[in-house]
Amino acid sequence: MIIPGLAGCKRQNSFVVPPAPKVTVATPTAKQITRYLEATGNAAALNSVDLFARIQGTLQAISYTDGSAVKTGDVLFTIEPPPYQTKLQQAQAAEAGARAQLVDAEANYNRQLSLQKNAVASVQSLDDARAQRDNMQASLSQAQANTQLAAITFSYTRVLAPFDGLVSAHLVSVGELVGTQPTQLATIVQIQPIYVTFNISEQDLQGIRVEMARRGLRREDLGRVPLEVGLQTETGFPHAGHLDYAAPTVNPATGTLAVRGVLKNADRALLPGNYVRVRVPLEQNVDALLVPDTALGRDQGGSYVLVVGGDDVVAQRGVSIGPLDGTMRVIEHGLAPADRVVIDGLQRAVPGQKVATDSTARTASADSSPEPSPGASPEPSLGASPGAAR
Repeated sequence: MIIPGLAGCKRQNSFVVPPAPKVTVATPTAKQITRYLEATGNAAALNSVDLFARIQGTLQAISYTDGSAVKTGDVLFTIEPPPYQTKLQQAQAAEAGARAQLVDAEANYNRQLSLQKNAVASVQSLDDARAQRDNMQASLSQAQANTQLAAITFSYTRVLAPFDGLVSAHLVSVGELVGTQPTQLATIVQIQPIYVTFNISEQDLQGIRVEMARRGLRREDLGRVPLEVGLQTETGFPHAGHLDYAAPTVNPATGTLAVRGVLKNADRALLPGNYVRVRVPLEQNVDALLVPDTALGRDQGGSYVLVVGGDDVVAQRGVSIGPLDGTMRVIEHGLAPADRVVIDGLQRAVPGQKVATDSTARTASADSSPEPSPGASPEPSLGASPGAAR
């Protein structure tokens, strides 16, 4: 019969367990790091002054280009000098006349003094000569004060730069009458060096104090505490400076302390008003464990990583995270040096399920290829391969 032969060729259906999903794992990178206090703040001019006309007159000259850099003492504006120069000359002439009258009065007094000693002149004549001399001395002092006042007023005809800085666009034009009321001419700002202001919490303040104590620094040595600054559009913190001021009291409304740093700003990269990132080194050469920032997950419970146990079963591990170090994230608590962390294939790693692990060497930036290469080397550290982050 044909039918029994055909029946013998039929296969039996059986369930085949699918292979465990593949993930790439690596142990955390052990590295010494520097712990930083990080904050955000603003750049502020070291000095900023509005220039006003201090005398009344016609603006005769503007001696700078709008927005240009000027030096201390440079003439910026000239306000109608002739009337004030004439008043100075009048005061100088009056001073010369008073000085001549004093010379005459002094001579008369000496003459009367000699006559009185020889009993030729009366005591009254000597007293009159003395009074006239003293009156002429007072007149000369008044004339000298008037000369000084006229010289000061004359100096106001030239508006000078009070410090090195950049001058804004002029707010008045040549030929315009100024000084009849307070007239602002321009604004000058000093941005070399430049301030950076920010606020820190009471806890951060204690951290700075601990670091200063470790280094043997006092409050007066605040200027020896380094400061690093970066603009929002810059990578890292390329601008270096130091702290120079901390408020004497904590703001009770916010629980923060106002702190200020100063930077040379030689290239004028920072401008007053810039929003900046700030960091202050607190501890150096601190042992830490790091994983790629891309290996971290976040949920309502906080940050976590996926780790693979000795039985190749995935588990979710809550961790406390620290700052970034390049593309690596510092793990404060929650990981051990020997833990195998899933750094690639996170979407295939489900807590409680078994996975097939691959420990192909990875760069510290955790750049992943679609699939790990076969024949991988033994399980590496995250930072073991060339090109690891600093």
